[in-house]
This record gives sequence, C-alpha cells and structure tokens, in this order.
Amino acid sequence: MSNIYLGYHFTIEPKEPGSEILIAELGEKAFETFTETENGISAYVKKDLWDENILDDIYILESEEFKIEYTVEEIDQVNWNEEWEKNFEAIDVDGKCHVRAPFHEKTDAEFDIVIEPKMSFGTGHHETTHMMIQHLLEMDVEGMKTLDMGCGTAILAILAEMKGAQPIDAIDIDNWCYLNSIENAERNNCKHITVYEGDAALLAGKKYDLIIANINRNILLNDMQAYVDSLNPKGIILFSGFYEEDIPFIDASCIEKGLTYVKKFQRNNWVSLKYVN
Repeated sequence: MSNIYLGYHFTIEPKEPGSEILIAELGEKAFETFTETENGISAYVKKDLWDENILDDIYILESEEFKIEYTVEEIDQVNWNEEWEKNFEAIDVDGKCHVRAPFHEKTDAEFDIVIEPKMSFGTGHHETTHMMIQHLLEMDVEGMKTLDMGCGTAILAILAEMKGAQPIDAIDIDNWCYLNSIENAERNNCKHITVYEGDAALLAGKKYDLIIANINRNILLNDMQAYVDSLNPKGIILFSGFYEEDIPFIDASCIEKGLTYVKKFQRNNWVSLKYVN
C-alpha cells in the first residue's frame, strides 16, 4: 500500500459543533486522520482506500444547518509528526486531569497523562474523552476490575489505573490503537492494563465491575447485550461517543436490559451517560 494521501480541507459554518459531527461521520469511512484548522477541519485518507463515493451518505453535508465547502489535494509522504504536533491540544479536565503529549509542558494537575496523539487522535475525541474523564474523576474505582472498550489511545484505562482500578482490560478493533495503547500504558508506568485487539467477541466469559465504552451509537447498540452480560451485579457502565438525539435509543436499550440511569454529562451536542446494573 502506498503512502500517498488525499487531503480534504473543509470550511464549516458554524465550525462548532459542525466539525465534531463531520469528524464522527467521516470516521465511519476510510478517513484515518483529522486536524483542526482555523475555519474547519482537514481529513486525510489513503489514496488506495479512496473511492469516488467516499462522501456519499455524509448527513451533515446535506444539512441546511451548516454551510460546508471543501477542496481536495493529493499529498505524498505526509510528515504526520509535524501535523500532530501542530494541531494536537492538551486536554484539561476541571484542573484535576491533564492529558498531554510529550511536547506539552507538565502542569500540577493531580492526574498527569502523557500520550503520543498520532493519527487516530482526532478533535472529535476531545469532547467524549473529557466527559468520560469527568465521570471517572467523580468515582471511587479502587480495586474495580475494569474494561475500557474502544480504548483508542488508552487514556481512560490509564486514568482508571491511576485512580486504583485493577486489573484493566483495554480493547480496540483498530491495530494502530492496539499498538498505541500498549505504548501509552508503558509510557505512564501502568502495571495493570492488558491491551487486546478485537471486538465485543472478546468479552465472552469475562466479568467487570466497571465498563467504559466510548464508541459510536450503532456499535454500542449492537454490542449492548455483551456489555450487560459482562457487568457484575451493582457494576457501573459509562457510555459516550454519541449525540444528544441518540439518547432515547441508548436509554431504551439499557432499560430493556435491566440497567438503571444515573447521570449525564453534555458538551456541545456530545453526551456521556452513566448506568448501574
């Protein structure tokens, strides 16, 4: 496979929450990298994975609520490190948790998490991660057997261990996320995180006190029974990765399977929900 990419440069009005919504939708296609720009976002896809219908079924492009224009360019041998460092911003949650790259200055936050952002760390990640961190900061997770499902860069697994959770399984279907999560767990001196590459099929026969699932709505709904089956009595499950209008679908599935709603966080149009078994 070649290293030639196509860069789609979108201007979006209004930029927020338009950028977040567009990234979420493009993430369902072959786009693998997103960087924020002054007026919108840039999205990158390997030329080998591109086809002329790649923007079909992108709902926001047809929405009358947003004005979106774009240009496309072919890029050879992208310097991704330069792009990541130029665009990645640290995450500060309530002054208590700081998620930063190695090139960011350390703060005096109680929980300091260092990750290499790399290409799967899109701007859409910030809203959902921020809310999941808020949930974890409020909770006593000491000694909880924990699952970080759709772990991405393993930020949430790392924070859970810093707060005393163990053992922790971190799972992602993407090979790059699997490898990057291993790197980041080691970078933050985590001793109780085991990373797996795969999907909800890996949960068969496993039980957890806490499940963290930061994934899109369709996957959550498809795999909900597997999560519930893996949750211990009085266990806690945290969901994010979807929008406010998705809540009725998530909530109905949770209630049907015996979960009880506890709390919601919201940032822009993104939400995060907490349930107990």
